[in-house]
Amino acid sequence: VQLQASGGGLVQAGGSLRLSCAASTPTFDTYVMGWFRQAPGKEREFVATISWNGGRTGYVDSVKGRFTISRDNDRNMVYLQMNSLKLEDTAVYYCAAHDGVATHSMPGKYEYWGQGTLVTVSS
Repeated sequence: VQLQASGGGLVQAGGSLRLSCAASTPTFDTYVMGWFRQAPGKEREFVATISWNGGRTGYVDSVKGRFTISRDNDRNMVYLQMNSLKLEDTAVYYCAAHDGVATHSMPGKYEYWGQGTLVTVSS
């Protein structure tokens, strides 16, 4: 499975961005998908996850109410809509795929990773 994340950029605090992740596999709808981020000098952090059919989602507390994960299985895409961005959201964002049923917040559960897209939030 190859994953290609895009949509990062420079945005002012309070602004919005939508990240996209394109998956190469024809069995995309069998994968749990996740978004993670890594800020400079910090460990990779879970952001959001979504089940194979979009029926179940999960978020880290710091983004609840601001970020929304979604997927389009017909297009092999997963998205992360980020609103009310804060300075502390600055990081490289990665999409990841897990070949299983259960959603997870642990990076080690995800077998496939995209290359990352940089989000910079300025004051």
